[in-house]
Amino acid sequence: MDIFGTEPRKLHKTDGPSTSKDAAYSVNTNKMEQIVFDTIKSFGKTGCISDNVRDALPEYGYGVTARYKALKDKDLIKVDNRTAKGRSGRQQQIMWATNFYTVEDFLL
Repeated sequence: MDIFGTEPRKLHKTDGPSTSKDAAYSVNTNKMEQIVFDTIKSFGKTGCISDNVRDALPEYGYGVTARYKALKDKDLIKVDNRTAKGRSGRQQQIMWATNFYTVEDFLL
């Protein structure tokens, strides 16, 4: 089984409009999760915020942000309470590929 990809039924509300269901079944989540994961991983021990991921993948727009939850649920990326200021001036969680995140980093 591939570690990337999310079942379309998990991407829409059961009682949602048919357009939401159609969209959920049209997204290639295998590809998108892999691309977003590889981008987050490319930042190494430094980690990144959502603005960094979106800057690296402008052709996907906000479609990348929908992949974070699945990657967290699969334990492929980690977040803690550390944040960095985004372009909007608001704080965004820092994300790391799991193999680059250690508790010791957080405690320093």
